[in-house]
Amino acid sequence: MEKGKLLIYTGNHKEGFLAAFGKAVSEAAAGKQVVIIRSLRGKNFWNSDFIKKMEPELKIFRFEKSEEDFENLSDEKKAEETENIRNGINYARKVLATGECNLLILDGIFELTGKKILTVEEVKNILKLQGDTDIIMIGKNPEAEICNLADCVLTVTVSSVMISAETT
Repeated sequence: MEKGKLLIYTGNHKEGFLAAFGKAVSEAAAGKQVVIIRSLRGKNFWNSDFIKKMEPELKIFRFEKSEEDFENLSDEKKAEETENIRNGINYARKVLATGECNLLILDGIFELTGKKILTVEEVKNILKLQGDTDIIMIGKNPEAEICNLADCVLTVTVSSVMISAETT
């Protein structure tokens, strides 16, 4: 069994997500299963009925319940949403452990570590379940410990995609 690839897309989260979404559509069109888990991104087009038409090959999940920005929530609501987000991460673990998809995209993962919703160690433990599933992690300010595990780290900008670091 070949180990899956770990790609990190950093920079502006919108462009990073669009780059990952392009890969997701390509994989789904090839008949592969794709799961996208979005955190701290709010409800928008990506949770629309249009996107749901791509199921079952491509599934997008958002486990947060609030439509407000996480930063604007009361402490009580932040605690509730933190639990919802952690449920989403547990789902990611399940997806990897069962080999449910060929590509798993974790959007906003580095913001979760930055806000102390997840630790770097928890992210590394998720990666231990990777198997032959490819993973794309999207977010700003990825930790060096995680970047060092990646097959490729891309900085995604509006006008181009530049390889900023590459590891093996």
